[in-house]
Formats: sequence, structure tokens, C-alpha cells
Amino acid sequence: MRPTAQATLLGWLLAGLALATGAMKSAADEKKVDLQVGDAAPTFTASDDQGRQWKSNDHVGEKYLVVYFYPGDFTPGCIRQAQAFRDNMNKLSEQGIEVVGVSGDSVKTHALFKQAQKLNFTLLADEDGSLAKRFGVPVGAGGQVKTKDAQGTVLTVKRAVTAARWTFVIGKDGKVVYKNTKVNPVEDSKQVAAAILKLEKK
Repeated sequence: MRPTAQATLLGWLLAGLALATGAMKSAADEKKVDLQVGDAAPTFTASDDQGRQWKSNDHVGEKYLVVYFYPGDFTPGCIRQAQAFRDNMNKLSEQGIEVVGVSGDSVKTHALFKQAQKLNFTLLADEDGSLAKRFGVPVGAGGQVKTKDAQGTVLTVKRAVTAARWTFVIGKDGKVVYKNTKVNPVEDSKQVAAAILKLEKK
């Protein structure tokens, strides 16, 4: 084999090795995400239920920020969880708490869900599951569910990914102060309120 051919082959081999190493490193890095209480929370930007850019940096600092991940809009457990946060919002606001819900649903689906349930807090679209992964939340295959729009038309809404039901609270210093990986949809808002009340008493 000629020297130039050898050099070319070696270059290809090294490039391939670099790509493979990078892919393995990337996969390993994803697996390593294990956000714990006391860790700095990820800063992030996502589209809200109105299609606007929502930046965590604009919200962390003044209030406690609840970031709750849930499987999908219009599913039974997620409806009950959202309703509980809605119904307890006055109390949560009095405690200096802001709430955002995150799922793999689109902006359009979030808008429908928010309208249908008369939600008084923001929903964020995480259609590729990248935000969930940054928090270490397990992400699985997508799904679909049937619902109705305001005119009563039956719709089939789809999501590309489904996140696990995990809840985090980010403190005013930007660190995680609460993490729940075994969330009871109905009790979530009350447990968050109790946890923050306990923190305030310290």
C-alpha cells in the first residue's frame, strides 16, 4: 500500500474512532445526569403554551420555581395533577411559588389542554425530551390521546416522547431544594407546598 493511501486509511480510521468515542461519551454523559437536592439546577429555554420563549433565568431568584414533568396532556393522572396545582395556586402564590408543567406535547396541544382545564400556570413544550434529560428524568416512547377542542370537535393529539412523572423545586439561589421521583398526581401540589413551608422554617 502506498504511503498516501496508508495515511488516508489511517485518517479515516482515526476519524471513525473519534466519532465512535464521541458517541459513547455522549451516551455516557446522558446516563450520568443525576440531579440531587443541593445541585445547581439546569438553566433552560423552552416554548410555552403561547409559543413564546420561556427562559428559566427570568424566573429563578425571586420565587421558588416548581418544575414538574408529566407524561402527557389529556391523560387521566396528568389531568388530576394539573387540576390540583390549579386549585392550590392561590396558596402556592402566597408562599412565593411559581409553577411550570413540562411534557413532550406540542405548544398547540398545551394551549388546548390549558384552555380545557382552565389552568392558571405555564406549560412548556419539550417535544424531543431534551429538557427532561437535562434534569435526569427518564424519557420513553411517545403516545396519543383523543380529546375535544372548544367547539366540541374530536381531536387526536400526539406526542413524540413521554417523560416520567417527576417534580423538582428550584430555590431562589438556583439550586434544587426538592426532588420527587415517585409523584402522586393528586397530592403533588400539597407535598410541594409542605416541603417549601418546611424550608422556610429552617
